Amino acid sequence: MDLTLTPDEEAFRDDVRTWLEANHPGPEPDGDDSAKFQFQRDWQLRMHEDGWAGISWPKEYGGRGASLLEQTIFYSEMARANVPRPANILGLVMGGPVVMAHGDESQKERFLEPILSAREIWCQGFSEPESGSDLASLKTKATRVEGGWAVTGQKVWTTLAHVSKWCMLVARTDPDVPKHKGLTYFICDMEQDGIEVRPLVQITGEAEFNEVFFNEAFIPDENVIGGVGNGWMVAITTLMNERAGLGASAAVGIANDLEALIGLINERGLGSDPILQQRVAKLKMGAEALRLGALRSLSTQMQTGIPGPEGSLLKWQWGAINQELTELATDVLGPEGLDPEEEWTYKLLRSRANSIEGGTTEVLKNIIAERVLGLPKLR
Repeated sequence: MDLTLTPDEEAFRDDVRTWLEANHPGPEPDGDDSAKFQFQRDWQLRMHEDGWAGISWPKEYGGRGASLLEQTIFYSEMARANVPRPANILGLVMGGPVVMAHGDESQKERFLEPILSAREIWCQGFSEPESGSDLASLKTKATRVEGGWAVTGQKVWTTLAHVSKWCMLVARTDPDVPKHKGLTYFICDMEQDGIEVRPLVQITGEAEFNEVFFNEAFIPDENVIGGVGNGWMVAITTLMNERAGLGASAAVGIANDLEALIGLINERGLGSDPILQQRVAKLKMGAEALRLGALRSLSTQMQTGIPGPEGSLLKWQWGAINQELTELATDVLGPEGLDPEEEWTYKLLRSRANSIEGGTTEVLKNIIAERVLGLPKLR
């Protein structure tokens, strides 16, 4: 694997750096969640106006048609510049790619541009109270009605549902076939009376996750993606895109935080503490392993053209390292680490979700064991 950038790739990196330096939006504003979200929304609109929002999307759909390596460069530079993430991250990373892969032309024309501009925010309606990791056992049902479908059921841990216009919704449309075959993938309008969203407040005080209740919510036939009964196949496309590309930017983010942690340790006069040195060295090794693993995964994806199951390994590594790093930072802070206004305290509390969101660590280990290492299944 040759990690040397070509002259064109170096020029692309320099263009990204120049643009980020000239357009950095500054720190997120103080205030409630809505103010921060509007800040992210304005930031994404600026990215879109200059052609940076859909970096990986084909040019005909408003993107730049960037290669996998250019995508990696772009996300790494964003992490290095410490700019906020786009507001419509689920639409950009999952919703748009799914519509492009499985949608018809009218769906592409209707949904793609508002994703790029953050005019319409998307959420993902997959997990349910009794169907989290085992997605195919979901119970939310969609029944045929005149002109479309009526959906009844419940979803949970639905990120951004409280601010979303559209939901990537998987529901059961045929209860009489094996569970993987009876699913359909819908784009559901969240702004209707048949839907109730209840925010779930986290230990950080934020409420980015939600419960969503569907009571005969209507979805027109034209909002079926990939055909009735093909929901499992479309959902797999969504999940593969969710973890693709995580590793490179995650590795840069970890490296940034680790340097900040080392600065904190030295600032407190603790740089010669042998125990702290060992813990930092372990984090350094983990961060480098994450970086190299991300490059290996990228190399494989460049050869096959599709994200592989190795993304699960990167997500697991990132979550574990980030939790360990923030724990060490709060140990260094001592009693100050109990201050809810302290940035490291916030990072520690938020990191607790890393081993749950985007696939629990236990499920990721099963995927790695079966699909990466080729070990026999438990059952």
